[in-house]
Amino acid sequence: MNQLKSREPGSVALPGTLSAPLRAELIAFRRDLHMHPELGNQEFRTTAAVKARLEAAGLAPKVLPTGTGLVCDIGTWDRGRPMLAIRADLDALPIPDVKTVPYRSTVPSRAHACGHDVHTTTVLGAGLVLAELDRQGLLPNAVRLIFQPAEEVLPGGAADVIEAGVLDGVGRIIAVHCDPKVDAGRIGLRPGPITSACDRLEVTLGGPGGHTARPHLTTDLVTAAARIAVDVPALLARRVDARSGLAVTWGRIEAGHACNVIPQHAELSGTVRCLDLPAWREAPDLIHAAIDEIATLHRAKSTITYVRGVPPVVNDPVIAELLRDAMTVRRGAEQVEDTEQSLGGEDFSWYLEHVPGAMARLGVRTPGDTTRRDLHAGDFDVDERAIAVGVELFTAAALLDAAPRL
Repeated sequence: MNQLKSREPGSVALPGTLSAPLRAELIAFRRDLHMHPELGNQEFRTTAAVKARLEAAGLAPKVLPTGTGLVCDIGTWDRGRPMLAIRADLDALPIPDVKTVPYRSTVPSRAHACGHDVHTTTVLGAGLVLAELDRQGLLPNAVRLIFQPAEEVLPGGAADVIEAGVLDGVGRIIAVHCDPKVDAGRIGLRPGPITSACDRLEVTLGGPGGHTARPHLTTDLVTAAARIAVDVPALLARRVDARSGLAVTWGRIEAGHACNVIPQHAELSGTVRCLDLPAWREAPDLIHAAIDEIATLHRAKSTITYVRGVPPVVNDPVIAELLRDAMTVRRGAEQVEDTEQSLGGEDFSWYLEHVPGAMARLGVRTPGDTTRRDLHAGDFDVDERAIAVGVELFTAAALLDAAPRL
């Protein structure tokens, strides 16, 4: 087991690399998932495909009580030694796939535009490799695979998965998220917060409408909605520390049907994002107060629906270093780059409310490609060489995580 103590690439070979046939199989598996995307809590086909492949490897995955998603333990769990968990998410997005590729989505208005098909495939691949290492007596401690449904559905499927007990016996948890700004073959890391909090905000305004010739006899909801859209973000900028990054961004404003009629109803919806955990906890009260002030000024009645989403993902420094060590052993220290905190939300954060963990950004951009791609876009795709990188990162982390306790 001395080889598990290596931290430098090439010094002693660490087991758990991928064979060429397994690489090809995993690429085919990912493409199959990509062609058959399923929305949150509807991932029945995806769950069945993962379950069948794990069972074919001699493992015993269990479907979660929600009916989608799985948990699968590899190795013999010593109850005195908490397990490392590796998490993937299964769901796709309700947007059309506009790519021209053989594995384009076959489901109208559904696409794996966030890379969850890659996340699922890397964790599956890691499970297959770790199962083989366990058969060879090379897996020092049990590892738990978590295939989670509904990451894209606020407040995220992680809460249901945690309630089902998937963290019982788990001491640490790791994951990756595809990043189209990082080259395939590399990962991005940072200790501390790596994503933002993300909540959903819905505002309904009501009041007597009327003719646009007599706005003084009405509640001008179009103006009220416009002022809320502009002034709420401005007020928040003066009521919270600017370093908290609290931001309200509107995605929809709807009011009226005719040019000469002031409507009786208006709606706004958007997201609330925040870089700072304490400010995120204060956000609902601050935003309610700001909206009510502006609505009152315009004599509009406001109804506010504030849906809690997810807190920031805050990487544990020790586990972030474990991922750095794992990548260093596999690919070299130069393949790890420092990354910024994203304003995107990720429900992996809910696991970190219970156990320490870390998420890495998995590079999926083809080196040299200058095409600008982003997550949640219909043309999103990945350089599939990233799959092997993710698998080998996870397997190295599992082996190195156990090494200090040998």
